[in-house]
Amino acid sequence: MLAKLMSFLLLGIVRFLTGSQARWYGCPPKAEQRIYFANHQSHADMVLIWAALPEELRSITRPIAAKDYWTKTPFRQWITTAVFNAVYVDRQATPARPAAPVAAGPTVTQAAAADADTAAAGGPDPSPEAPPRAPTPEELRAALPESDPLAPLVRALESGDSIVIFPEGTRGHGDEPQAFKSGLFKLAQMFPQVVLVPAWINNVQRVMPKGEVVPVPILCSVTFGAPIQLEAGEERRPFLDRARRAVIALREV
Repeated sequence: MLAKLMSFLLLGIVRFLTGSQARWYGCPPKAEQRIYFANHQSHADMVLIWAALPEELRSITRPIAAKDYWTKTPFRQWITTAVFNAVYVDRQATPARPAAPVAAGPTVTQAAAADADTAAAGGPDPSPEAPPRAPTPEELRAALPESDPLAPLVRALESGDSIVIFPEGTRGHGDEPQAFKSGLFKLAQMFPQVVLVPAWINNVQRVMPKGEVVPVPILCSVTFGAPIQLEAGEERRPFLDRARRAVIALREV
């Protein structure tokens, strides 16, 4: 009950200070599993997107929160856990454990020698080497170390939640977002059925400038764009650059 009352209070405060206008330009607000990805210029970004979503989407959408910042005080931790239902992520990856040894098998040289022996003995010609099979989404998720910063996001998506992420990884200071890091690409590989929705957050950095604790009333908006998807065979950097352009394009809408 306390969390619900705090939710209503925060929603009123955020909408009073910012207007919290949601603009659905490329897709309607729909209760389907989504990954919303947006530019990142303030700790208030998470709160603004949360407030911009309709109530039926807020209940199934979990924003990503930097663990080192949002757990610094008991009140912050309670707000992000009880009100926002946020997913905590470590901004610094912990060292991964060494990969498990692969079961012993014939080496490429041994296999080639065996094929040559078969051909020399009058057997069938050796078959051409088949291209390596791409891992399935399930295999990619199973291979992700528990220490990976993406692990909490994967668990949230596996449970059916939508999430809000900021692919820059840290707050930007320019007019355009920084280059996107690889997390969005990996999640798109692991969850091809989840809808990827770009979003542009406007003006929020002026509401809560870096280093300030008192918000300033400024009209803000969140523009949601047309979904994108990872195309078959698309490489990491071209996809991330395309996703970043999809976010920047919403600035002019």
